Amino acid sequence: MAISFDKALGIHQHSLGVRAERAEVLSGNIANADTPGYKARDIDFETALKNAKSSQSMSLSRSHENHFAAQSSLAEDALYRVPLQPDSGDGNTVDLQQERNQFMQNSLEYQASLEFLSSKFGGLKKAIRGD
Repeated sequence: MAISFDKALGIHQHSLGVRAERAEVLSGNIANADTPGYKARDIDFETALKNAKSSQSMSLSRSHENHFAAQSSLAEDALYRVPLQPDSGDGNTVDLQQERNQFMQNSLEYQASLEFLSSKFGGLKKAIRGD
């Protein structure tokens, strides 16, 4: 009997990927906190999770027969964040405290998803061994 990993692992495999992508977006915001004109971005978790569940793989498009480009479908889910504070005059919308808080929250949720996924694999190993 074949094991369906989608059924066995549930939503955790998808949420882990979305959390990793969101960490990259948030770290980009933090890195560009002093860049004039930079607009803070974020990922809507629910929308990104729906997209991740519906499309399992990355789409490849070729611009030349010898070239290929991989593009994650999650990159399309990154939206510009509405700033919570007035513009400082340089056009940058990054609020460093908010970005750090969002990054820490995302890190905790990533760790939780990783723990759930690890638990699912532990259960699969027990089932295979017959414990």
